[in-house]
Amino acid sequence: MLWPAAARKAIKLGPDREVVSVYPYRSACPASLWRSLITNATNELTFAGYTNYFLWLEQARFGTALRRKAAQGCRVRFLVGEPDSALTRAREEDEGVPLTLSTRIRVTLAELEKIRNQSGIEARFSGGHAHLSVFRFDDDMIVTPLLTHRVGHDAPTLHLRRCQNDGMFDRFASHVEELWRNGTSVWEGDRHGQA
Repeated sequence: MLWPAAARKAIKLGPDREVVSVYPYRSACPASLWRSLITNATNELTFAGYTNYFLWLEQARFGTALRRKAAQGCRVRFLVGEPDSALTRAREEDEGVPLTLSTRIRVTLAELEKIRNQSGIEARFSGGHAHLSVFRFDDDMIVTPLLTHRVGHDAPTLHLRRCQNDGMFDRFASHVEELWRNGTSVWEGDRHGQA
């Protein structure tokens, strides 16, 4: 009551209260934050990046961590682009870098193959998210909208935490769920790849 303007600046009350942090580049988001979010998740880990390639490079023993989380009952899902699709080829032309999207996707697929038989780990192909990556860790989320002519590590990045119904967090989560429903299993005929 004494300082309403100061209180409004210090305490987030509107829809932006779900925004924990903003980074101008995904590469500026600390690897320790990613590790903490992965470690602290108990129910759900969803990696809906088009390649998810950087995770295998930046997170030490990432596959081991995923196996452990799945063994503890955490649902682990990967949504990746199809390496041979027209969308992937178009995005590769747009990025114009030697380490192509299809190569990065194939690295992720090779790493996922190593943990394929762990119950609780699922993987699907999606054709609808080449320009937006969403990574969910229970009620925390990292979102990176990809910019034209830029690779993922150059994307602006938001760290969100769910605080309300139908807020930013829920809207991105709903988007990922639709992509998941419409995706196709990476491991054809494998029960771990099915819903």
